[in-house]
Amino acid sequence: MPMDRRFVLVVGMSLIWALLVSGVFYRLASGDRVSGAGGPEKPLIVASRPLTVGAVIDKDSVKVAGVPEKLFPKGGFSRLEEVLDRGVISNIEPDEPVVETRLAAKGSGVGLASMIPPGMRAISVRVNDVVGVAGFVLPGMRVDVLVTGRPPGRDDVFTATVLQNITVISAGQTTQVDAKSQPINAQVVTLLVNPVQAEALTLANTEGKIQLILRNSTDQVVAQTRGRQTSELYAVERQVEKPESAPKPAAVLRKPAPEPARPSVTLPAPNPLADEIVVIRGNVKTLEPASAKSAGAK
Repeated sequence: MPMDRRFVLVVGMSLIWALLVSGVFYRLASGDRVSGAGGPEKPLIVASRPLTVGAVIDKDSVKVAGVPEKLFPKGGFSRLEEVLDRGVISNIEPDEPVVETRLAAKGSGVGLASMIPPGMRAISVRVNDVVGVAGFVLPGMRVDVLVTGRPPGRDDVFTATVLQNITVISAGQTTQVDAKSQPINAQVVTLLVNPVQAEALTLANTEGKIQLILRNSTDQVVAQTRGRQTSELYAVERQVEKPESAPKPAAVLRKPAPEPARPSVTLPAPNPLADEIVVIRGNVKTLEPASAKSAGAK
């Protein structure tokens, strides 16, 4: 009997010791988990289902989850009333935290208006399947806008890049009526631009034909282009006719005026037979007036 009592005592002490050791290890393990996880937990609003761009958050689209305070995301929410009735401007996956940068500002409305940042504008342009890059333009992509037309004062068709690195915020089909009152399907693409770009795009869409060019979203380089004209496309050198300049008048060399010729006075040669005659007397030759000779002769 004493042996049984001693055995029970030993077993009981062993159990008590085992419980104490287990409790100590449990406390240590719990402390390590708490310290490793970042401390006490804090409520966090996460998505309960996929939330796409333009969606409005309601009570069924979000839920509350607990995360350690050290892992609480920047811009996160802990109360449902902080996110209800706000528009989504960036896709949110299930169980992903709902943060401020994914939501539209309070009071900005819902739908497309909530996706427009302050200082920006949304403008829609109608394009066909070819212009819309065969239907591959989707929200979130970036495009360049080209316009083709005939500039004022020029005879050649010209193509120029008017906008670059423009964000597409929506793309979809709409039904419009053409001039013959027949319904046609037109692709409508909405671009996010600033006020100056909105003016350029509106003018390009009115004065010419626009073309969207898809680009890599990570490519932020703005290319410097000079445009192209039809003559360059066909490798034809354009001859520019220069106005014919009037011929310069030939230089006239003015010669000095000749002095007036003086009239020459010709003296009549002496006529010896008219006034004088030669008289020879021996070796002497003399001139005597003819009148005297005539008088002597008479």
